[in-house]
Amino acid sequence: MGDALKTYQSKRNFALTPEPAEGGEEGKGALAFVIQKHWASRLHYDFRLELDGVMLSWAVPKGPSYDTRDKRMAVHVEDHPISYNDFEGTIPPKQYGAGKVIIWDRGVWRPLGDPRKALAEGSLKFEMVGHKMHGRWALVRMKGRGEKQEPWLLIKEKDDYARPADEFSVVDEMPDSVKAMPVAALPETLSPQLATLVDAPPSSPEDWLFEIKFDGYRLLARIDGKDIRLFTRNGNDWTHRLQNLRDALARMKLPPGWYDGEIVVHDDNGRPDFGLLQNAFDENKPADIVYFLFDIPFHDGRDLRQAPLEQRRAMLQALLDNKPSDTIRFSAALDATPQQMIAAACSMGLEGIIGKRRDSGYTSRRSGSWIKLKCGQRQEFVIGGYTEPQGSRSGFGSLLLGTYDKDGKLQYAGNVGSGFNAGTLRDIKNKMDKLAADKSPFAPNRDIDRKAHWVKPALVAEVSFGEWTHSGSIRHAVFKGLRKDKKADAIVREVAAHLKEQATMQPASTVQGKLPATLKISNPDRVIDQQSGATKITLVRYYALVGALILPHLKGRPVSLVRAPAGVGGELFFQKHAEIGKLPGVKHLDPKLDPDHPPMLEIATERGLLSAAQWNVVELHTQNANASSYEKPNRMVFDLDPGKGVTWPQVQEAAQLMRAFLDQLGLPAFLKTSGGKGLHVVVPVRPGYGWDEVKAFSQAIVAHMAEHIPERFVLKSGPRNRVGKIFIDYLRNGRGATTVAAWSARSRPGLGISVPLAWEELDGLHGADRWTVANVHTRLDVGNAPWDAYEHAAKGLAPAMKVMGFKPGAA
Repeated sequence: MGDALKTYQSKRNFALTPEPAEGGEEGKGALAFVIQKHWASRLHYDFRLELDGVMLSWAVPKGPSYDTRDKRMAVHVEDHPISYNDFEGTIPPKQYGAGKVIIWDRGVWRPLGDPRKALAEGSLKFEMVGHKMHGRWALVRMKGRGEKQEPWLLIKEKDDYARPADEFSVVDEMPDSVKAMPVAALPETLSPQLATLVDAPPSSPEDWLFEIKFDGYRLLARIDGKDIRLFTRNGNDWTHRLQNLRDALARMKLPPGWYDGEIVVHDDNGRPDFGLLQNAFDENKPADIVYFLFDIPFHDGRDLRQAPLEQRRAMLQALLDNKPSDTIRFSAALDATPQQMIAAACSMGLEGIIGKRRDSGYTSRRSGSWIKLKCGQRQEFVIGGYTEPQGSRSGFGSLLLGTYDKDGKLQYAGNVGSGFNAGTLRDIKNKMDKLAADKSPFAPNRDIDRKAHWVKPALVAEVSFGEWTHSGSIRHAVFKGLRKDKKADAIVREVAAHLKEQATMQPASTVQGKLPATLKISNPDRVIDQQSGATKITLVRYYALVGALILPHLKGRPVSLVRAPAGVGGELFFQKHAEIGKLPGVKHLDPKLDPDHPPMLEIATERGLLSAAQWNVVELHTQNANASSYEKPNRMVFDLDPGKGVTWPQVQEAAQLMRAFLDQLGLPAFLKTSGGKGLHVVVPVRPGYGWDEVKAFSQAIVAHMAEHIPERFVLKSGPRNRVGKIFIDYLRNGRGATTVAAWSARSRPGLGISVPLAWEELDGLHGADRWTVANVHTRLDVGNAPWDAYEHAAKGLAPAMKVMGFKPGAA
């Protein structure tokens, strides 16, 4: 390694440059790649692949392209140390490579064949799994013409990830640093990500990985050297119950981390059998247990939870491939259509399949990025009682089952009387005897057997069944086993959801704005913002990217357009009306809504959104009423506009004060950035009052704030009045007034955007222009989630008016 780095070290003065001189550990199984964006004398991308203890390196001036027709020049440069993979910073002036360096992408790569032979022959083909780089690629050496450094070409291979350059530019649409694997101490506890039951496979299966749905117990392993502990999904330590499994993990000497998977016991046909797993515990024979691992949220001092699933799985598979074990196995992805996989799973007697978005992060909750598709109906139920056995049967006749509703009441869900043998009848009866109760734990229900015996609701049964009746009971039920890993009070009726596939569910790593082939962009390369270098096509692609996020904020409302034909800093045109002949997808609203003026506009489709962007529209502003009930606003907006000398912490404090007062009035408050200097507090209301009354009431609220906290707020909007203070702009609530829509860009240097926020995020925010057109991909995985409750949160204004002593019409 020392000789390999001689050239690298000879070019640098490590007393001056912050670059590492040497070091860095080789990957334990998986080979790393990193691409660093480097603003040296000219911007270029340093493309590095780990091999034989160093990072093989190429300088790619234009960066990678997903278009298979693009052959990007890649100049072979000196090998770098593995420790360079973590380098971000600025190389000082007059030093080799002087300029800023960021980690543009990182992940793992897999050579397709012998990489050393391929490099010698000048044709290296490989697969990449990163945040931005996916699929198959090739490095091909060119015939040199006496250059000091070998010229190569970086080319995208044809696969499902390839895309035309006029449709997608990865360097333009994903320009920023990725730090999805920060250094992190190994946490003591970790809650697993859970899957959502859905009623049909996703419509874009190429974006998903599918695995067998194992019929077993979820288990997480925390490995830290010799300290190996095994936890159930509820955080119960089962290490003492799974000593053989713990010993098998110890023998593998896996690096520190949290490993996620499922333990199963196979039947004679090799199928996971939940009953046999139960017996392994009950009979104290855990040697037959197999642990299938499918995820690795923490690994060797790194937090991988924000890394794409594909990248985490590639690292996990590489670890396990190097340490084969019959007890610890990798949960392989299935290779077929979801429909074929489900059919095969059902014919084999398996429970179903699990789908996971390839680009998804790891979240410790139930998430739509992990889904389950079952062969039949099956779930857990709480045991609340039993009936007497009939004939020669011993123990009990059937178990009375229930699930908890949203109010915490145990609702009766029917009985299960089949699936038992003599041993399970005896064992379950013994357990129920210890939980005997005098009264029913169920909510009143006429269908419950009056002669039943009651037990405290502590036992959980897994049951398969044919269907739910209209009365809420199951039919054709078969007992599968008792669950020891789930709490009774967490058992609810599982209802299959319809999978919503939209941008809010897709993490930033691969969401991309696709432009329709029919959309013609005039002057696409014209720079519209000098600060960021954004071009017109950049803005159009941005609106394609966030279309599914912004349209719910536009649909049904009159919209005003802010056009910037000369770009940011040039003359702006604010238009409430426009001829729509050349704006397909933009429509006129009923002229009767504003009879003294031309018809107002609505943008309710992505086609209209992109038409507007092509027409040089940068900002989209909406009014506070829907066109369907235009005379009665259904929201109030309070724009916190800081004057000269106001600091950002003061703006944050002002928003919290605004929220606290609205809470006293019994009004909901939702938060978003303005994309500029301030914040917007949005109050959904039930339409009941007219424009003048709503505006007057919003003014009364602001007057109250200014009167009681005069050191922070001011009622008048003049610049002199606002020095050191914040004007809460209530004028946004007048008839015809508008506020910039969530996800709209702003015609300001940097092209900031207005983004919905959760109140819990406010303290950690460093400015209202935190997100821009350039870095929006870092926010797409959150999307509109902070406003999930908005639609059903609206309150009538009458009670709030009463609290303030405000009389409508008297202002």
